[in-house]
Amino acid sequence: MESYLGNPNLKKVNQPKEWTQKEIEEYQKCMEDPLYFIQTYIKIVSLDEGLVPFKPYNFQKDMIGTFHNNRFTICKLPRQSGKSTTMIAYLLHYALFNPNTNIAILANKAATSRDLLGRLQLAYENLPKWLQQGVMSWNKGSLELENGSKILAASTSASTVRGSSFNIIFLDEFAYVPASVAEQFFSSVYPTISSGKSTKVIIVSTPHGMNMFYKIWNDAQYKRNSYIPIEVHWTEVPGRDEKWKKETIANTSEQQFATEFECEFLGSTNTLVNASKLRTMSYKEPIVKHEGLNVYENPIKDHNYMITADVARGTKNDASAFVVFDVTNIPYKVVASFKDNEIKPLLFPHKIHHVARAYNNAYVLVEVNDIGEQVSNNLHFDLEYDNIIMCYMRGRAGQIMGSGFSGGKASLGVRTTKAVKKVGCSNMKQLLETDKLLVDDFDIINELSTFIVHGNQFQAEEGSNDDLVMCLVLFSWATDQRYFKELTDQDVRKRMYADNQDRIEQDMTPFGFIVDGNNDEIGETVDEYGTRWSPVTIRDKDTDW
Repeated sequence: MESYLGNPNLKKVNQPKEWTQKEIEEYQKCMEDPLYFIQTYIKIVSLDEGLVPFKPYNFQKDMIGTFHNNRFTICKLPRQSGKSTTMIAYLLHYALFNPNTNIAILANKAATSRDLLGRLQLAYENLPKWLQQGVMSWNKGSLELENGSKILAASTSASTVRGSSFNIIFLDEFAYVPASVAEQFFSSVYPTISSGKSTKVIIVSTPHGMNMFYKIWNDAQYKRNSYIPIEVHWTEVPGRDEKWKKETIANTSEQQFATEFECEFLGSTNTLVNASKLRTMSYKEPIVKHEGLNVYENPIKDHNYMITADVARGTKNDASAFVVFDVTNIPYKVVASFKDNEIKPLLFPHKIHHVARAYNNAYVLVEVNDIGEQVSNNLHFDLEYDNIIMCYMRGRAGQIMGSGFSGGKASLGVRTTKAVKKVGCSNMKQLLETDKLLVDDFDIINELSTFIVHGNQFQAEEGSNDDLVMCLVLFSWATDQRYFKELTDQDVRKRMYADNQDRIEQDMTPFGFIVDGNNDEIGETVDEYGTRWSPVTIRDKDTDW
């Protein structure tokens, strides 16, 4: 039997074969049962033992059955649990026993996907020749078999699958794909999936923040989508016990262990908002979703609303965004959000104006750094919108919100200086962690999970963005301004103090004043404000008393 390009482990196309009865029966069993095929014929490279037969763990057997019997599967697994090996074994079975199929192996990096394809090719080379198909093409990025099946390895991007049709799309480490890329990918790939009745999507990853993987996983758990969720705990991997856990934490950190082995959606390290709070923040689906605008609550008569806007140039690097807040009562609520990385500064004021008018002529605070001043000027002068909040400088106090008649040079918005961002970040942390600001928006929660400390300030980690979070920062800065309290008749600092007054007073008890009872002898009294009053004796100049 001739080999492919001189490789003795690969069969060349158009090779005649006389089948024995035993081989026919064995081929039939392999075709009908992927688990039997994998346990009997797949070989992998072990770090300790070299090339060995693949003996899947119990949870890996369950994964294979779920892949085979369902179209959509999402797996949340710890590091080094054999998830990649399980996947390539199943994909190899699918390519061999389903002619004319296209399979895509996609990972966050092209090198990772090619490594997975390399493992699949190694397993293929170690199959018996009677199980192999003849090889049409064989390289680092793809292969094609005699039965018409093709396997492609590439990075996860919208351009990878646009214009192509695939029977199986396998997404490895999908949680590490940047949010913008993940969104574009799904908008591009879903038409190719929905066009078939048996096409499959298999997502496998370790968590990494509240991103697209988190959203699909969360929706799968609550049956809001068609994905079947598979969760594996690190204790299900043989050889991992409490001793192993302690050793791993000692060599890494508890934060890293929680993310990579406990599979918690903790987001990045050193986030502004505490990780324990991020874990409890849940999102809901918007009641209206259209061209970047997400509406979670329709305008309510007599309610007060405020909009903060962060302006970008519309060049796809950053996004222009705004968030609508209901400021009628505390806690404040996010009721709508908008984000678009292609909208031009000339069109952005019209979008703000349309939404602001709908929300009872909401007060609007625009960030006027760079191109933002153009947006606020168009909104005020061209569209003649009156409820724009102005800011002016007041010496050491810095920028102060006002009506524009408070003295000093006023601007139609706020400049995001270091001082404004510092105060805004501090206030936002307090508002969110004390539930004085309620957020149901998935994109905002996603950005909060990657909003980290960088030097002396907070910003989005590399590969992420913070456009919506900056709208929250501007709003949080505004809540502590006197003019905001006059507009809304709400004082969040006073409310936070009132909510925590009992605890504060209890904490201060050991340092209070101790009364020994002698005051009663001189008739001292305490009024309703806590002030102590004592009688004063006045001596008459004409008497001795």
